[in-house]
Amino acid sequence: MGRSLGPMMLTLVVLFSPVAQAQPLAGADNPQEVLAAQIRMQGFACDKPLGAVRDKKRSRPDYAVWTLKCSNGTYQIGRAPDMAAKVESVR
Repeated sequence: MGRSLGPMMLTLVVLFSPVAQAQPLAGADNPQEVLAAQIRMQGFACDKPLGAVRDKKRSRPDYAVWTLKCSNGTYQIGRAPDMAAKVESVR
């Protein structure tokens, strides 16, 4: 008897897959939503994501750096394939 993955589990699988982490979020419809979900899973609070901007100067081919602004704070997020995001509170 087969079972399908629930939407949350499917999101986790896609979000943490090496391919998803290696891909830049610039083409995503709502990169702030994807980044907010990722940092929430890592224990950070982001009540309402307001925007995300990729830091082109700090980013490298396999390491994307983003600034995520939430209603309750601003975070700098570094994303590399096969690793948890490096998250720092900016303000």
